[in-house]
Amino acid sequence: MESEKVVITGIGAVSPVGLSAAETFEALINGRGGVTSLEGMEFSDKAPVTIGAPVKGFDAVALLGKKKARRHARFTQLAVAAAREARAEAQLGEAGYDPRRVATIIGVGLGGLQVIHDAALTLEHRGPRKITAYTIPALIPNMAAGIISIEAGARGPCYCTASACASSTHAIGEALHSIRSGRADAVICGGAESTLTPLALASFAAMRALSRRNEDPARASRPFDAERDGFVLGEGAGVMILEREEAARRRGATIYAEVAGYGATADAFHITQPTEQGQGGAEAIEQALADARMSIDAVDYVNAHGTSTPFNDAAETTAIKTVFGARARDLWVSSTKSMTGHLLGGAGGLEAVICAQILKRGVVPPTINLETPDPRCDLDYVPHTARERRVRGVVSNSFGFGGQNATLALRAVE
Repeated sequence: MESEKVVITGIGAVSPVGLSAAETFEALINGRGGVTSLEGMEFSDKAPVTIGAPVKGFDAVALLGKKKARRHARFTQLAVAAAREARAEAQLGEAGYDPRRVATIIGVGLGGLQVIHDAALTLEHRGPRKITAYTIPALIPNMAAGIISIEAGARGPCYCTASACASSTHAIGEALHSIRSGRADAVICGGAESTLTPLALASFAAMRALSRRNEDPARASRPFDAERDGFVLGEGAGVMILEREEAARRRGATIYAEVAGYGATADAFHITQPTEQGQGGAEAIEQALADARMSIDAVDYVNAHGTSTPFNDAAETTAIKTVFGARARDLWVSSTKSMTGHLLGGAGGLEAVICAQILKRGVVPPTINLETPDPRCDLDYVPHTARERRVRGVVSNSFGFGGQNATLALRAVE
């Protein structure tokens, strides 16, 4: 009987700091951020926020060809690029799996927001006959999963999880369940998002959710800092291949880490704010550790949701202390969003890819811009500089608007 351990055998990423998983990780451990001024975008002179974390140097035409690139929204383009990298690294096409038992689960929060915006303007100014037939296929959030499955010939369950900023962590958790339950032998999973548009920036700014450090973009995302004033909107994708450990070892696949546990809860409290004590987040962490049969002493690092908003960072700190007690003081906790910005529905996918590399390489990326510690945020957030250590267990948190909480527990594999 095969082991029920589920492992990561391929990773791919397209991020504000790199066009591959390896390039992204190198930038992060060197403290290089991707937040910049969004010059060239069509902003109003009165736009309150003009900074973000875009993917730089990405060539969709080279990836897909001119015709297909034009048909797909940017979030799908980014997801396809990350999935191709993960599939190639895992040699999924040569693994011999029945295509009917290869699933695709990709988390996306908002989908083709720019497509909706452009189509609305076309409808208003040019009329309904000028709307392209590809409008709906381009904007729907599940299209990233659909195109990835088409490219891979993966005929198993294929769907999108949409739970705001928890979307892709839910996707990976559901992928874990799919393999454990016997519904799939391998899963292409993760997430993507691309909403760096004037509409998204204006909408999030209206909620007072975004940093307004327009004159100092490199220092705008500052999780756990007393002077944080909101998150920075980013874009990108993170995708991984999951399969059973025994099957992976039989075929000689590279193993990054075990996806050992998954927790999912709801705050049932507020549409955008967590509870002050972070109860829902704490319960998600507890569920993930229980599912992994992992003690708090086996966790060395927490990849925090760490958005750089006043409410999230304090509540998450409290949640970590609730779960880990005195052990929380020994944890290394960092927010890679200090460098990548917040990828919304794609955040958990990218951060899981980052955590897989942490477990493989034993290097923890820092939290940059942490200059004035908030007294309410009093853990070791690995400020400024990466650190090396043998990391045995990792917790990765994702908390979304609507009160959705999702946590993964990952474990090193010898």
